[in-house]
Amino acid sequence: MDHERGHALWVYAHPRAESLNAQLRDAGAARLRADGWTVDVADLYAEGFDPILVEEGGADVRAEQRRLLAADLVVLQFPLWWYGPPAMLKGWIDRVFERGFAYDVADPATGRNRKYGDGGLAGRRALAVVTAGDRADSISPRGISGDVEDLFWPLLHGTFWYTGMEALAPHLITGVHGIDDAGIARLARDLGARLGAIAAEEPIPYLPMTDEFYDHSIALHPHVSSGLTGGAAHRRPS
Repeated sequence: MDHERGHALWVYAHPRAESLNAQLRDAGAARLRADGWTVDVADLYAEGFDPILVEEGGADVRAEQRRLLAADLVVLQFPLWWYGPPAMLKGWIDRVFERGFAYDVADPATGRNRKYGDGGLAGRRALAVVTAGDRADSISPRGISGDVEDLFWPLLHGTFWYTGMEALAPHLITGVHGIDDAGIARLARDLGARLGAIAAEEPIPYLPMTDEFYDHSIALHPHVSSGLTGGAAHRRPS
């Protein structure tokens, strides 16, 4: 994406139409449209998407893949359930992000499979919009739930970056239980402000899976990110 306004796919996974998430989805999509984006909202529950992977392919999977390919920005919105997305969204990823489409796409020049910074979804940016009941400090470097980027590592690095999409820092909304109308309006404004600058936002600077950084066991070379472990070791130094 060249940081111009483009087309967004907003994938929404919440079972209740009257939820806080639904209000934030509507506010977010409206802000993008007001800024000149076109927006396709994929409401997985309302559309009756089948999240159960039994056999690969299917007309419904191909339709979702076309929606993905049309997007410059992919937004996944969901409530945090047991430290991850609802089964509906996980199943959408399981079925739609197929081998040969989103990952393990062969590079015609080298024959190597493209992944981690390259792949079938390269050229897109991805944002997770997530609501959680936890207090803000519980999801922090010293919080009981861990740092936000560590908590979402499987999605940010193992899904977005793995398939070639640039991962943006998650938009995490905490303490949502019992929130009043004024609080909802504030959250909608905050989300709108984030989306208003999304085209120019810098992604998380993950390292690409190239020989410069990784050896043939796909571990970092000893001299890369020396002294660092975990997710922090797989980022370019600031």
